[in-house]
Amino acid sequence: MMTDVPIRDAATVVLLRDGAEGPRVLMGQRGRSAVFMPGKFVFPGGAVDTEDFAAPVALDPQTLRRLSAEASPELAAALVTAAVRELREETGLILNATREAEFIFRAITPPGRPRRFDARFFLIKAKDIANDPDDFSRAEDELSHLQWVTLEGARAFDLPFVTRVVLAEVEAALHKDRPSEHVPFFDHRDSIGKIRALI
Repeated sequence: MMTDVPIRDAATVVLLRDGAEGPRVLMGQRGRSAVFMPGKFVFPGGAVDTEDFAAPVALDPQTLRRLSAEASPELAAALVTAAVRELREETGLILNATREAEFIFRAITPPGRPRRFDARFFLIKAKDIANDPDDFSRAEDELSHLQWVTLEGARAFDLPFVTRVVLAEVEAALHKDRPSEHVPFFDHRDSIGKIRALI
């Protein structure tokens, strides 16, 4: 029987780019031998590191308001820093000095998994990328097959359940031209998952 593991704070980036066939998001595939979600297509992201707390950022008021519903100011800033860092490490893409990182979803990995995360998902526009959005040559090897894909195209991939839910949230936000006032929270701290609104 697998011993349960600690839940780590994490940040995930849903990078959104306009395209001729409609909005596209950046996704990559985790290695088949990865401990967590092997072979799945995911958004860039990862756990918050200690150094993320040492790099203060100025959050825009809306992001701060949405995050403050469930995180301290220090954790809120560290989450955004981790999101930007993980994007750079996993894709080679660098964001301009912007803090327009819209907090759109939160999910906790269910019990029984080899690793568990309390992940916050941030929607960021590709216009904030400082370098070539199609150049992944500086990416580390955690994700392969990095690509911009339409929302419909992404659904054909082998996706984690929560990624499918986040894609639906992004699509709903695009139809309304803004994220929902309420941040959905897939709370799976115990064996029975619940979805509720944070704000």
